[in-house]
Amino acid sequence: MQLTRTDVVDAAVALLDEYGLADLSMRRLATSLGVAPGALYWHVANKQALLGAVADRILLRAAAPEDRPSPEDWDARLLRVAGALRDALLSHRDGAEVVAASLAARQVSVPVRERLAEPVRAAGLSEDEAEPAALAVLHFVLGATTDEQSRMQLDSLGVLPDDGAPVALATDAAAGFALGLTLFVDGIRHRVRTLER
Repeated sequence: MQLTRTDVVDAAVALLDEYGLADLSMRRLATSLGVAPGALYWHVANKQALLGAVADRILLRAAAPEDRPSPEDWDARLLRVAGALRDALLSHRDGAEVVAASLAARQVSVPVRERLAEPVRAAGLSEDEAEPAALAVLHFVLGATTDEQSRMQLDSLGVLPDDGAPVALATDAAAGFALGLTLFVDGIRHRVRTLER
């Protein structure tokens, strides 16, 4: 069977889920596929390009285009898109870290920022402000989810400090995430009202 790019990305995602980003190497990937490491470079230029393809795979779940425009108000759409992004990142071990690094390296082709900018534009912000606002929301989602995934991993290793309080990481993280997004929505709404005066 001839190796395809899809095979390479599938195997990389499986290794990410099993071992985490720190142990996702080209050598380990080649071994898992039963090929020499050089065979991978027919499908991805380098490790950063591989991580970009993995990030795209993760983001596809959150950024699938809608068949028709949503009837929801802009604020509900923004909350839904940001929530779907968080869910996609959490669906893979170190997903937020992979996506953040790939976005910084300009290796992502899925238009996730555009999906966040659309409801912000619908709120009434100008293009000059909608793009930075969407980027701020994206950075919040990535940062909050990276923190959540790190804490989950530390908890699974039993290395979080025991302060006597019960650990409810998922509940606390979800509540904090929801509050943070609400603050963004409130800020955008306030900005639009200020501009309309």
